[in-house]
Amino acid sequence: MKTFKIHLIRHGLSEGSTEGKYIGQTDVMLTDEGIKQLKDLKSRAIYPRADVVITSPMNRCIETAKILYPDSKPLILDGLNEYDFGEFENQTADELRTDPAFTEWLSGKADAGAPYGETNEAFQKRVCSCFFELVSGLIKTGVGDTAVITHGGVIMTIMQMFALPERPMHEWLTPSGCGYTLVVTPSIWSNTGKCEALYEVPTVPDGDDEEEEDEVNWDIPIDPAEFEGFYTPEEDNQ
Repeated sequence: MKTFKIHLIRHGLSEGSTEGKYIGQTDVMLTDEGIKQLKDLKSRAIYPRADVVITSPMNRCIETAKILYPDSKPLILDGLNEYDFGEFENQTADELRTDPAFTEWLSGKADAGAPYGETNEAFQKRVCSCFFELVSGLIKTGVGDTAVITHGGVIMTIMQMFALPERPMHEWLTPSGCGYTLVVTPSIWSNTGKCEALYEVPTVPDGDDEEEEDEVNWDIPIDPAEFEGFYTPEEDNQ
């Protein structure tokens, strides 16, 4: 039976994110450091091939797609956009720490969210609906390998809701320029709505020295108690 691979890749470092700010709907660009990191990573690690490249509408994702897959014209899916942080946008967790709405949002309650932004439930429904449509389209058209360049929150939500083995959201946090490959087996998908998490992206070729391998840092220290709901961008920089 034909299977389908979906490579979820987080965009490179972008303006504001290195300062620990919540950046969702603000259409920022990659930083010079982010561009350099992506090019360096691409030069020494292997990104999976892709028949189709799909991105969020945000420039930071489109830029990332052009660096990693320069020969592909990316397709845009609005549903892959990052969380709408509303009044939390462009603020840090420190600045918001005394805000009761922020505390409630981080608790993970379904109806909690940023004022004038999305609730946790609305974000999850949007992302899940988009992923369902994406998978249905791949199965219908027979496209085998797809790269999806999107945001940290989107990747964590997809992995939490659809990946096997099942893990809580915070355990799917990924560094910039990295991500996961999901394998869709149509019979399993139709019965369970689940995909197999196959491996991490990109992969370092055998024979590279240990110093280079360590640069693809998947060992991100996270305190699960701090991540009952969404994640805080400050964790990205640890």
